[in-house]
This record gives sequence, structure tokens and C-alpha cells, in this order.
Amino acid sequence: MRIHRVLPALLMLHATAALSQGPQRGIVLADLTWLEAARVLTPDAVVVIPLGAEAKEHGPHLRLDNDARLAAYYRERVLQAANVIVAPTITYNFYPAFVEYPGSTHLRLETARDVIVDIVRSLAAYGPRRFYILNTGVSTVRPLTAAAEILRGDGIIFGYTDVLKVGAEAEATVRQQVRGTHADEIETSMMLYMYPDRVDMSKAVKDDAPQGVGGLSRQPGTTKTYSPSGVWGDATLATREKGRIVVEATVAEMLREIEGLRARTTP
Repeated sequence: MRIHRVLPALLMLHATAALSQGPQRGIVLADLTWLEAARVLTPDAVVVIPLGAEAKEHGPHLRLDNDARLAAYYRERVLQAANVIVAPTITYNFYPAFVEYPGSTHLRLETARDVIVDIVRSLAAYGPRRFYILNTGVSTVRPLTAAAEILRGDGIIFGYTDVLKVGAEAEATVRQQVRGTHADEIETSMMLYMYPDRVDMSKAVKDDAPQGVGGLSRQPGTTKTYSPSGVWGDATLATREKGRIVVEATVAEMLREIEGLRARTTP
């Protein structure tokens, strides 16, 4: 068997082994029957819903499913560490910044908001009053904030990850790039730590034009942030060690937010 065929499999095996260390505390909703679900979907349960695009550009060196991979990784870490019920991942949402790049998908703000609201309301009808979205996007904070307002009126405690805040202190200790938040030094470093076989550093680039308004654009001279590659930042600066520092801090903060949500009193 040739080495170039074996190496990706070994890397994935290593990542899987790292994630599967220790007993799993959480429950995967999809693994249950409806009778089993009825027993665990109680008012005290915390339901976690991963959110990550399975088709969104991430430059020439990362895959379209980058955010879905992030969500899958965080899902496994949370399942290991927290007494939660993990619902299926949402793979479509609000990503207006990337519509010029082929393969990228995007829902309108109202649609993205309502998808979240409908999923939460469906599960809340069986008992749970606490929900946390394992969010992997920046633009998705808008529909999540809007969903939180609606769900508050239902007496539901609803939280979500703000990726610009969780892990921010750790990120500040390793960041070298001048600017950027997408397929950049930090996100590429995180993927080198989590899924190194999904990163092609030979294609990593620096694209860090000053930030415009309205997302990224492949066309120069618009009001948007110009990025012919789809990167905003300097992906060439990425390292696995930077990724380890940021990812571990991010996971720790996600877990703290989930436990904080558990401790809150329902309206």
C-alpha cells in the first residue's frame, strides 16, 4: 500500500482516537428511539445543536465543508465533557459574505432565523427549556440573536457561541497577521490541529485588503473587501501549535457557557 494513500487515513485515525478518549457523557439524539428520547428530553435537559456550513468557500487551501468539520469536532468534544443531548447539525444558514464564490450556499436572514426557531420549538415541545448552539460562523450571529429574541418570549433559555469572543484571549497570544477572520491564520491553524488532512498549506495565501462593507468580493473596486482567493487574512502564517492553543481555549469557553446556561433559572 502506498504512503500517500495511507497518510490521510492515519491522520484521521489519530484525530478520531484523540476525540474518543474517556467515557462519553452526552447523548446523541439521533441514536435514540422516540421512546428513549421521551425519557431524556426533560425540562432540565440541555440540548446542544451544532451549526456549521457544509458548503461555504474557505479559500484555495481549505474545503467547502470547513465549518461543518469545525462543528463536528466541537460536537464530539462537548459530548465527551458535558451532560447534554446533541441534536443533528444545521448545515445551511446565513452566509451573505461568500455568495460570489462558487459552491457557497446562503439562506436569507429571515429563513436562517426561522430554521433555528422551528428546530428549537420542535424539541422544546417535548420538555427541554435550555438550548445552546455550537456556532462556527460570524454572520450567523445575526439570525441567532434574532432567534433568541423570539424564543425568549416562549420562556426558552437560548445561548450560542460567538466565535469572535470565545478563545479571543488565546488567539491574541498567537496572532501575527495584521487583519482577517476568514480562512486566515487562525482558522487555518485550527484546522491544522483538528483535521490536518483537510488543509493544503502549499495553496495557502495572504489576502488581507482593508475591510470593506458587505462581505468579500472577487472583483476589485467595489465597496466589499477585495479577496480574489476567498481568504481574508494571512493563511501562510498558520501552524498546528497556534491551532491547539486557540481550539483548546475555545472548547473550554464553550463548555463554560453550556454550564452557565444549565444553571440559569427558566422564566
